[in-house]
Amino acid sequence: MGRFILGILVGVVLVCGGAFIYFTSGMAPVAATAQPMPFERLLAKMALHNKLRSDAPKTVPIKPATGNLLAGAHVYVQDCAFCHGTPQAEGSVEGAGMFPHAPQLFTRRGMVTDDPPGFTFWKVKNGIRLTGMPSFEKALSDQQIWQVSMLLHEADKLPPSVAAALAPAPAPVPATPAAKPAPKHR
Repeated sequence: MGRFILGILVGVVLVCGGAFIYFTSGMAPVAATAQPMPFERLLAKMALHNKLRSDAPKTVPIKPATGNLLAGAHVYVQDCAFCHGTPQAEGSVEGAGMFPHAPQLFTRRGMVTDDPPGFTFWKVKNGIRLTGMPSFEKALSDQQIWQVSMLLHEADKLPPSVAAALAPAPAPVPATPAAKPAPKHR
Protein backbone atom coordinates (compact mmCIF):
# COMPACT_ATOMS: atom_id res chain seq x y z
CA MET A 1 0.00 0.00 0.00
CA GLY A 2 2.89 2.36 0.80
CA ARG A 3 4.36 1.93 -2.70
CA PHE A 4 1.01 2.77 -4.25
CA ILE A 5 0.74 6.04 -2.30
CA LEU A 6 4.37 6.84 -3.10
CA GLY A 7 3.64 6.22 -6.78
CA ILE A 8 0.67 8.60 -6.69
CA LEU A 9 2.74 11.28 -4.93
CA VAL A 10 5.56 10.94 -7.49
CA GLY A 11 3.00 11.16 -10.32
CA VAL A 12 1.45 14.32 -8.86
CA VAL A 13 4.89 15.92 -8.39
CA LEU A 14 5.87 15.06 -11.98
CA VAL A 15 2.63 16.48 -13.42
CA CYS A 16 2.94 19.66 -11.34
CA GLY A 17 6.63 19.99 -12.19
CA GLY A 18 5.90 19.48 -15.89
CA ALA A 19 3.16 22.12 -15.80
CA PHE A 20 5.48 24.51 -13.98
CA ILE A 21 8.22 24.04 -16.58
CA TYR A 22 5.69 24.37 -19.42
CA PHE A 23 4.43 27.76 -18.17
CA THR A 24 7.75 29.19 -16.96
CA SER A 25 9.76 28.20 -20.04
CA GLY A 26 7.64 30.27 -22.43
CA MET A 27 6.18 27.24 -24.21
CA ALA A 28 2.57 28.00 -23.23
CA PRO A 29 0.56 29.75 -25.97
CA VAL A 30 -0.22 33.20 -24.60
CA ALA A 31 -0.66 35.18 -27.83
CA ALA A 32 -4.25 35.90 -28.91
CA THR A 33 -3.37 34.37 -32.29
CA ALA A 34 -2.05 31.10 -30.81
CA GLN A 35 -4.03 27.89 -30.73
CA PRO A 36 -5.71 27.25 -27.37
CA MET A 37 -4.11 24.90 -24.89
CA PRO A 38 -5.65 21.45 -24.52
CA PHE A 39 -8.96 21.69 -22.65
CA GLU A 40 -8.63 25.50 -22.33
CA ARG A 41 -12.00 26.30 -23.91
CA LEU A 42 -13.77 23.44 -22.18
CA LEU A 43 -12.44 24.36 -18.72
CA ALA A 44 -13.04 28.11 -19.19
CA LYS A 45 -16.63 27.57 -20.41
CA MET A 46 -17.35 25.10 -17.64
CA ALA A 47 -16.05 27.50 -14.98
CA LEU A 48 -17.99 30.46 -16.44
CA HIS A 49 -21.27 28.56 -16.77
CA ASN A 50 -21.05 27.22 -13.23
CA LYS A 51 -20.24 30.70 -11.88
CA LEU A 52 -23.21 32.17 -13.78
CA ARG A 53 -25.56 29.49 -12.46
CA SER A 54 -24.51 30.22 -8.88
CA ASP A 55 -23.94 34.01 -8.90
CA ALA A 56 -26.02 35.62 -11.66
CA PRO A 57 -29.15 37.47 -10.51
CA LYS A 58 -32.31 35.39 -10.88
CA THR A 59 -34.79 38.28 -11.03
CA VAL A 60 -34.78 41.26 -13.37
CA PRO A 61 -35.69 44.61 -11.78
CA ILE A 62 -36.73 46.30 -15.05
CA LYS A 63 -39.23 45.56 -17.81
CA PRO A 64 -38.42 45.40 -21.52
CA ALA A 65 -40.26 48.68 -22.08
CA THR A 66 -39.24 50.84 -25.03
CA GLY A 67 -37.67 53.47 -22.75
CA ASN A 68 -35.41 50.90 -21.09
CA LEU A 69 -34.51 49.35 -24.45
CA LEU A 70 -33.67 52.79 -25.91
CA ALA A 71 -31.48 53.61 -22.91
CA GLY A 72 -29.80 50.22 -23.29
CA ALA A 73 -29.24 50.88 -27.00
CA HIS A 74 -27.53 54.19 -26.19
CA VAL A 75 -25.18 52.52 -23.69
CA TYR A 76 -24.57 49.62 -26.07
CA VAL A 77 -23.58 51.89 -28.97
CA GLN A 78 -21.28 53.91 -26.69
CA ASP A 79 -19.62 51.06 -24.77
CA CYS A 80 -20.21 47.69 -26.45
CA ALA A 81 -20.60 48.04 -30.23
CA PHE A 82 -16.88 48.63 -30.78
CA CYS A 83 -16.18 44.98 -30.03
CA HIS A 84 -19.59 43.30 -30.35
CA GLY A 85 -21.05 45.06 -33.41
CA THR A 86 -24.58 46.25 -34.15
CA PRO A 87 -27.37 44.85 -36.31
CA GLN A 88 -26.06 47.00 -39.17
CA ALA A 89 -22.31 46.53 -38.71
CA GLU A 90 -19.89 44.00 -37.36
CA GLY A 91 -17.53 44.90 -34.55
CA SER A 92 -14.02 46.14 -34.97
CA VAL A 93 -10.93 44.42 -36.20
CA GLU A 94 -9.68 44.69 -32.62
CA GLY A 95 -12.68 42.71 -31.36
CA ALA A 96 -11.99 40.02 -33.95
CA GLY A 97 -8.35 39.99 -32.86
CA MET A 98 -9.18 39.02 -29.29
CA PHE A 99 -8.92 35.46 -28.05
CA PRO A 100 -11.52 34.27 -27.83
CA HIS A 101 -13.04 36.57 -30.46
CA ALA A 102 -15.59 39.05 -29.17
CA PRO A 103 -18.98 37.53 -30.08
CA GLN A 104 -21.05 39.55 -32.52
CA LEU A 105 -24.16 39.85 -30.38
CA PHE A 106 -26.58 40.72 -33.18
CA THR A 107 -25.75 37.72 -35.35
CA ARG A 108 -27.55 34.41 -34.99
CA ARG A 109 -24.37 32.74 -33.71
CA GLY A 110 -23.47 35.41 -31.15
CA MET A 111 -26.95 36.36 -29.98
CA VAL A 112 -27.61 36.01 -26.27
CA THR A 113 -31.41 36.21 -26.43
CA ASP A 114 -31.65 32.69 -25.00
CA ASP A 115 -29.51 33.60 -22.00
CA PRO A 116 -31.33 34.74 -18.89
CA PRO A 117 -30.87 38.51 -18.54
CA GLY A 118 -29.12 37.90 -15.21
CA PHE A 119 -26.32 36.03 -17.03
CA THR A 120 -25.69 38.98 -19.32
CA PHE A 121 -25.91 41.37 -16.34
CA TRP A 122 -23.25 39.36 -14.48
CA LYS A 123 -20.93 39.28 -17.53
CA VAL A 124 -21.21 43.02 -18.14
CA LYS A 125 -20.86 43.95 -14.48
CA ASN A 126 -17.99 41.60 -13.63
CA GLY A 127 -16.22 41.05 -16.96
CA ILE A 128 -14.76 37.71 -17.96
CA ARG A 129 -11.16 37.01 -17.09
CA LEU A 130 -8.72 36.24 -19.93
CA THR A 131 -11.20 37.16 -22.69
CA GLY A 132 -10.82 40.90 -23.11
CA MET A 133 -14.32 41.45 -21.68
CA PRO A 134 -13.85 44.19 -19.08
CA SER A 135 -15.89 44.80 -15.97
CA PHE A 136 -18.24 47.76 -16.31
CA GLU A 137 -19.01 47.80 -12.58
CA LYS A 138 -17.32 51.18 -12.07
CA ALA A 139 -18.24 52.66 -15.47
CA LEU A 140 -21.99 51.97 -15.58
CA SER A 141 -24.76 51.96 -13.00
CA ASP A 142 -26.66 48.75 -12.27
CA GLN A 143 -29.66 50.37 -14.02
CA GLN A 144 -27.61 50.90 -17.20
CA ILE A 145 -26.24 47.34 -17.06
CA TRP A 146 -29.79 45.98 -16.69
CA GLN A 147 -30.93 48.10 -19.65
CA VAL A 148 -28.14 46.70 -21.85
CA SER A 149 -28.87 43.18 -20.60
CA MET A 150 -32.57 43.56 -21.41
CA LEU A 151 -31.71 45.02 -24.84
CA LEU A 152 -29.61 41.96 -25.66
CA HIS A 153 -32.24 39.58 -24.27
CA GLU A 154 -34.84 41.17 -26.56
CA ALA A 155 -32.45 41.62 -29.54
CA ASP A 156 -34.47 39.43 -31.90
CA LYS A 157 -37.69 41.38 -31.31
CA LEU A 158 -36.74 45.04 -30.89
CA PRO A 159 -39.19 47.82 -31.76
CA PRO A 160 -38.15 49.81 -34.87
CA SER A 161 -37.23 52.89 -32.80
CA VAL A 162 -34.77 50.84 -30.74
CA ALA A 163 -33.31 49.11 -33.80
CA ALA A 164 -32.77 52.54 -35.34
CA ALA A 165 -31.00 53.73 -32.19
CA LEU A 166 -28.48 50.91 -32.64
CA ALA A 167 -27.31 52.29 -35.97
CA PRO A 168 -23.71 53.35 -35.60
CA ALA A 169 -23.04 57.04 -35.89
CA PRO A 170 -21.74 58.00 -39.32
CA ALA A 171 -18.00 58.26 -39.48
CA PRO A 172 -16.80 61.83 -39.32
CA VAL A 173 -15.80 63.29 -42.64
CA PRO A 174 -12.17 64.31 -42.46
CA ALA A 175 -11.74 68.03 -42.72
CA THR A 176 -9.86 69.18 -45.76
CA PRO A 177 -6.76 71.03 -44.76
CA ALA A 178 -7.03 74.73 -45.21
CA ALA A 179 -5.06 76.00 -48.13
CA LYS A 180 -1.91 77.76 -47.07
CA PRO A 181 -1.77 81.33 -48.23
CA ALA A 182 0.59 81.92 -51.08
CA PRO A 183 3.88 83.44 -50.01
CA LYS A 184 4.01 87.17 -50.51
CA HIS A 185 6.59 88.39 -52.97
CA ARG A 186 8.60 91.41 -51.95
